[in-house]
Amino acid sequence: MLKDKDSAAIVAVSDIARAKGFYADTLGLDLVHGDDNMLIFKTGATQLVVYVSDYAGTNQANAVVWGLGDEIEAIAAVLREKGVRFEHYPHMGMDYTGGVHSSGDFRAVWLKDPDGNILHLNNM
Repeated sequence: MLKDKDSAAIVAVSDIARAKGFYADTLGLDLVHGDDNMLIFKTGATQLVVYVSDYAGTNQANAVVWGLGDEIEAIAAVLREKGVRFEHYPHMGMDYTGGVHSSGDFRAVWLKDPDGNILHLNNM
């Protein structure tokens, strides 16, 4: 039924103009559609839908995940240079250097968009 259909991530925001700046300029996503209530960005082979909602930023779990492979440290460095602040989760018991959590071969970065939505980057 759905296994052969495309899907997209969707994130609620309170300010569409601010979200456009963050997702397009800071994260470098390509905007493919936009209006006063919704933005659609191309991200790899999928899409990220950003829409205005009174419930923006209330999710306390990962909203979107990107698999970056071996580029994770380089991309984290670029984001850090753009002023992105990374989350640090010491309770996870992972090493933490330059915003990147690591354990064995696994590496991950967590950051928040301007509404507090949690975005996850990893090397998988």
